[in-house]
Amino acid sequence: MHEFPTTMLAIDPDAPGGPEVLVPTERPVPSPAAGEVLIRVAAAGVNRPDVLQRKGGYPPPPGAPSILGLELAGEVVAVGADVGDEMIGQRVCALVAGGGYAQYAVAPAGQCLPIPDGVTLEEAAAIPETLFTVWTNLFERAFAVEGDTVLVHGGTSGIGTMAIALANIFGLSIIVTAGSDDKVAAAKALGADHAINYKTEDFVARVAEITSGKGCAAVLDMVGGDYVARNLKCLADDGRHVSIAVQGGATATIPIFEVMRRRLTLTGSTLRGRDTSFKAMVADELARTVWPHVEAGKLKPVLDKTYPLAEAAEAHRRMEAGEHVGKIVLVMG
Repeated sequence: MHEFPTTMLAIDPDAPGGPEVLVPTERPVPSPAAGEVLIRVAAAGVNRPDVLQRKGGYPPPPGAPSILGLELAGEVVAVGADVGDEMIGQRVCALVAGGGYAQYAVAPAGQCLPIPDGVTLEEAAAIPETLFTVWTNLFERAFAVEGDTVLVHGGTSGIGTMAIALANIFGLSIIVTAGSDDKVAAAKALGADHAINYKTEDFVARVAEITSGKGCAAVLDMVGGDYVARNLKCLADDGRHVSIAVQGGATATIPIFEVMRRRLTLTGSTLRGRDTSFKAMVADELARTVWPHVEAGKLKPVLDKTYPLAEAAEAHRRMEAGEHVGKIVLVMG
């Protein structure tokens, strides 16, 4: 049986605020409930929703810990009822509804994926959140299939870099937007077919040019606001618009008749509040369809920078500065 302490360090701010509220504090090590495993966390991914939660704008769903962190990687050290003991000692990465920024965390067993040889714990911690998000939204909700052209905003973000990687594996042609020439170059170097500097170019005009006026099969949007109407102009007839965040505004004005005339679909989703059975179903799908590419070394997350847990504030400052390319990861050490 693995020995582990009763207390741990975790990032669990008492009140919302700036990055400075992210200081390690002592918390009890959680116990795995039925269907859960306890993981000694080696690394945890930092995501945009963590910043929102820290500011007080994205409370954890009912039953989730208040400790920040939506994805992690480490070693299973204990299991709850209904989970086989064979999981103990396994290296896994997991999607969680909270609790990742800590030395120990519980995760539903069905939301864990085994870490293949050749993938580091830091890399593994940077996969689940963006992989589940891009898979469920771009491939399931937007039905993107081989040969489709898709537009993804925020091309150098964690989501954007994962979308580029999956597009390359599954035969999509991907156009991304980014906020500087350096980021445009970075996105192209990572395998984006086209990258548009949205600050100096009109992405609607560029998409029309790139697609010879045909438009895209799908748009993955995390901006919202006035981007929505512009995104619709980028869609081909029967195109799908999928919203996953509203960084630029939570409401949009859209031309309904265009939606009707061109048979467009507007959809969207949030992942965090979905139940464990849905997330386990997605994990099963990913294990079959995507994980072989991870095992083969073909799908690797883009790592921007790692920080020790004690420097979580610096990790958030880097994310909010928007200079990062790929994923920011906390290492427990």
